[in-house]
Amino acid sequence: MARAYASTILDAPVEAVWSVIRDFNGLPGWNPAIVRSEIEDGLDSDVVGCIRSFHLVNGAHVRERLLSFSDRDYAFSYNFETPAFPVENYVARVRLLPVTDGDRTFAEWEAVFDEAPEDRGKYVEIIGTHVFQAGWDALKPLVMGRTAPSGARRWAGFQPNKVWCSTVLDGPADAVWRVIRDFSGMGAWHDDITQMHMIDGVRSDKVSGTRDFRFGGSPLHEKLLHLDDTERSFSYCITQCEMPWMNYVSGARLWPVTDGGRTLGVWTGDWVASAQDDVTLIPGAEQNVYLKALRTVNARHFAKR
Repeated sequence: MARAYASTILDAPVEAVWSVIRDFNGLPGWNPAIVRSEIEDGLDSDVVGCIRSFHLVNGAHVRERLLSFSDRDYAFSYNFETPAFPVENYVARVRLLPVTDGDRTFAEWEAVFDEAPEDRGKYVEIIGTHVFQAGWDALKPLVMGRTAPSGARRWAGFQPNKVWCSTVLDGPADAVWRVIRDFSGMGAWHDDITQMHMIDGVRSDKVSGTRDFRFGGSPLHEKLLHLDDTERSFSYCITQCEMPWMNYVSGARLWPVTDGGRTLGVWTGDWVASAQDDVTLIPGAEQNVYLKALRTVNARHFAKR
């Protein structure tokens, strides 16, 4: 199974970008490779199962079926009914994520498919670079500076985590991951954390291991819940803390930004606390823990001088 992938950062909020690309029949409006398109059988373009029939500038005719569509997740997927390339079992997905640090958008476009043995790797490059990245390059000037449509609500009005924040780092995802995957290493790249170490001297990549440290002078214990080198993510829970919250679970995940060799870093957190305490806990965790951690990693290891 082959995989083509391209991702980029767009200078507009996610709601503005989604308002352009959610139209499954709208490719001719922003992608110069498409000259005309129609939805078969008179269906609306957000009807799952509809087929868009379009022509490329070289005259090729392509038909694609909408397989899934989500206004909540800013994502859709589709397959080939009449393929543009001699590949089989082609399924593509487009997804947007908000970049909260600066109110921009991370956009990824990927496809998995089977190539003939003699074509191995050929269509990975063609689709990833000349279709997906070329599409993002065409979209960039169209959405730059746009604002969210009137009445648009992020995440359809319900954020997936109590704190969901993200920023762009200037290094490739694998290099950023090598820094942040060390569960006992955060003290080296967060100025408010001191005396961090793994209890009983266990390895920092041991799931169930607990780190002991001080944050601004207050003692904390946090246990590693999962560590995933494939998707570059980890999560942990607090087992000892003086803060007025319960059932605290947090974690980070990285996405590669292939356009420019950068990284999207996402950090989330959930807990139970009173509404009065959350007035300070939510912005404190977002700005002073999660975003500060990612920004400091970027500044110390990857920021361009």
